[in-house]
Amino acid sequence: MDLHLDDNAPEWGVFGRPLFDDPSVRHLSRIGVVDVGSNSVRMVVFDGAARSPAYFYNEKIMCALGAGLSETGRLNPKGRERALAALERFQHLAKGLDLPPLHAVATAAVRDAEDGAEFCAQVLDHTGLHIQVIDGQEEARLSAQGVLLGWPGAYGLICDIGGSSMELAEISDNSVGRRVTSSLGPLKLRDIKGGRKGRQAHIKEVMEGLRDQLGLQRDRLFLVGGSWRAIARIDMLRRGYPLKVLHEYRMTAHDVRETVKFIETGNADKIRSAAGVSSSRMALVPYAADVLMRLLRTFKPKDIAISSYGIREGLLYEQMPLRLRKRDPLIESAYFAESKDARLPGFGKRLFDFVMPLYRSAPKSRIRLVKAACLLHDVSWRAHPDYRAEVCFDNATRANLGGLKHSERVFLGLALQHRYRNKREGNRFEPLYELLDEKEQKQAEILGKAMRFGAMLWMQKDAELGKLKWYPKKKQLELLLPSSSRALYGEVGEARLKSLAQSLEAELIVKRRG
Repeated sequence: MDLHLDDNAPEWGVFGRPLFDDPSVRHLSRIGVVDVGSNSVRMVVFDGAARSPAYFYNEKIMCALGAGLSETGRLNPKGRERALAALERFQHLAKGLDLPPLHAVATAAVRDAEDGAEFCAQVLDHTGLHIQVIDGQEEARLSAQGVLLGWPGAYGLICDIGGSSMELAEISDNSVGRRVTSSLGPLKLRDIKGGRKGRQAHIKEVMEGLRDQLGLQRDRLFLVGGSWRAIARIDMLRRGYPLKVLHEYRMTAHDVRETVKFIETGNADKIRSAAGVSSSRMALVPYAADVLMRLLRTFKPKDIAISSYGIREGLLYEQMPLRLRKRDPLIESAYFAESKDARLPGFGKRLFDFVMPLYRSAPKSRIRLVKAACLLHDVSWRAHPDYRAEVCFDNATRANLGGLKHSERVFLGLALQHRYRNKREGNRFEPLYELLDEKEQKQAEILGKAMRFGAMLWMQKDAELGKLKWYPKKKQLELLLPSSSRALYGEVGEARLKSLAQSLEAELIVKRRG
């Protein structure tokens, strides 16, 4: 059934109609995917808003199917046993969760091994799970689509490293361009003769061949894969970075060089433990680091971003209709949270209309955050009042919200914290504030206080809230208060409005109508 929804319908204004209520896409609300990689086998179950689903279930088993593949041409026997057991478990879980059939793909190790087809047949016989073995081009495409799931409109070069291969893909205009694949996976690099010098020479030769196919890539480099995430964790450790969220973490080429030195000169066990990297993953980090260093020298990207989204998310993106792909994952996720958890679903849009006069000249990137904050302003009301502000901040900075830079996460968190509390000092999140300059911290405070006051005036969906007017040059904040809302403007409301005016450094004018 297609409702032919108009995303620009006047009653929804700049918000657009939330698509997760559309029956034509509702089947995306819970989907299970399985990725049979060269190093790990993972099952993820997505749930929630169709455009920005949460991770309902996520389990990974390190099987090292590709270990020794270069020498034997066959899958690692112990890895096969572990992978088969894991896939049997995943099928049982899927049935218990009443999921539609799992979508399973296998990558480099299974496609390269002479017993890969035999392994897939064994899995089908034991579990009923059909594994689709994809080639390197398809692997690159799915990984790139995973990045687009989290970054609509992103452009640059995707680099996905697995255990036995490394793929590159171009993205721009919400589509995937040229794609190439290589054997530069850590499990295969371990078997290269000639020690590190021989390995580095091999990496250089292969990388230059990839450059000949793609040309220089001076835009953003998106890194996908467990080995890249491990390096990013270690970079966070070295820098003392306060927000331990890998998705959208940014590095420069200089950062990478310093972190590689840190790895080479430090105690591997201590670094691994402090960074939260598994021992099996840490064993592959030196090989991945050599690949990353050569990748940066060869393609010279302008900056580097870590993506937690890859093949599994790409499989989900594959099933989305085009109109859903174009939606903003942050706003869709916020819509879903409001509909599920807010006391008065739908009020977030009215609150946005109320505070919008403060943002008439704001760029789209800021208005987007204001939208999200208004939709999320009341979703944590069940938390204890003493901790509600902290819960809001924690949710915004660590929740599965797509399309957010780390600084934007902190901005959103601060705004929601000020929704419940005037002051932001004296809590465990203060180290994160350094990701915003003082001006941005003040802007988050103003948004939070505007929502804090606006929430005092709600009574029912159709209640007239009153109207704010903001004159930035004259530094005047005006409230036009209708008679129907006058009784709601009591002592607490007045105090909150004065607090907002103080943050704006504005003269306050209250006009009563009727």
